[in-house]
Amino acid sequence: MTTTPSLSPLPRVLEISSLEQFDRCVAMVLAVEQGRLAASMHGWHVQSVDLRGRSAVLEKLRPAGSVFLGCDIEGKTERRMRGGGALVFPEIPGLPFDPYRGELYAWDELYAGIMQNSYESVPDARIYAWTSHRYGAGAHDALNAALASTLHDHAIGVRLDSQISTGDLSHAPIVGVMGGHAQQRGSEGFRTAARLGHELAGSGFTVATGGGPGAMEAANLGAYLSSLPLATLDQALEILAEAPTVDISITGWARAAAKVRANWPQGSPNLGIPTWFYGHEPPNMFATHIAKYFANATREAVLLEKSSGGIVFLPGAAGTVQEIFQDACENYYGSQGSISPMVLVGVEHWTETLPAYPLLQKLARGRSMEKYVYLVDDPAEAVSILVDLNDGRVSGVRGLA
Repeated sequence: MTTTPSLSPLPRVLEISSLEQFDRCVAMVLAVEQGRLAASMHGWHVQSVDLRGRSAVLEKLRPAGSVFLGCDIEGKTERRMRGGGALVFPEIPGLPFDPYRGELYAWDELYAGIMQNSYESVPDARIYAWTSHRYGAGAHDALNAALASTLHDHAIGVRLDSQISTGDLSHAPIVGVMGGHAQQRGSEGFRTAARLGHELAGSGFTVATGGGPGAMEAANLGAYLSSLPLATLDQALEILAEAPTVDISITGWARAAAKVRANWPQGSPNLGIPTWFYGHEPPNMFATHIAKYFANATREAVLLEKSSGGIVFLPGAAGTVQEIFQDACENYYGSQGSISPMVLVGVEHWTETLPAYPLLQKLARGRSMEKYVYLVDDPAEAVSILVDLNDGRVSGVRGLA
């Protein structure tokens, strides 16, 4: 007598972004069908998968309740699926990006051609230029633009969740590093942020930033080179100092970073979450995983949400102050298990220049968040605090991406 192996029920919603995932799900539902249950794709969200070689398989499955975004499907099969209740999103014309993309961005995709051409010609700049005109060509184009940017940001969110749950970013707690975009390469503040990123990643954390220039770039750089000695980081800092700021030339700024990447082509996994909302903040090249959003509010919320290991706030201006109190608001109303540690670096800056810390102390007093709020001068002390608060979740230097 033969027995059919027991199968775990599929989740109600399946996010599928590769042909391999699709084939595994098909095998599951067809196996269940042998047990006289209907083979259904209800709840399947299939994104950016070439299914032209799977027409015969699709004919065997009930499409009602499924969603296909940016997939290649043979015409006859697609018509049958639409008629059977599948929602199939078509290609949206005239876009400089894929709204259904199945992966996060990488630096060499966003900066393709930067060593031969100016920044204005690379994909990142072309996409930003599109954002400046997306609502100016009539209601129909405005609707397509809103749909495309929303679908894109949804796709990025799905892929980021996947990377954090089971992918390259799943091995360690994520610590966010917040700081001003105006911090210039070659400055002591830039070096401090780079060493902070180096030490955080070397202590077993995954470093995440807003993905832009300034302190964000420095922290991503330090994390990227964290498996190498500090002398290597210093060499990279010298190369970058040749093009200190995006304000002079984004092209020169980007080419200096590309030289560093060419010298050290492999680095430790780390995360950047930039936005096309700001044209003056091109993404830095040292985040190995770039989750770039159109909606800045979404980007800010995601960065705070994913930084489960804590957040280090370096000296900054309005944007950093906003991030402090956005995080404080979530911690203020959060329960004991959901509070993320907050470490402000720079006693004079956060008590005199922009006195955010005294207000933060008063907000925290008597709340569960009170013991998770710190002010230090030494970035190394910030790392030590986070290691203690994440006891048992970090495990030293990691491998290369």
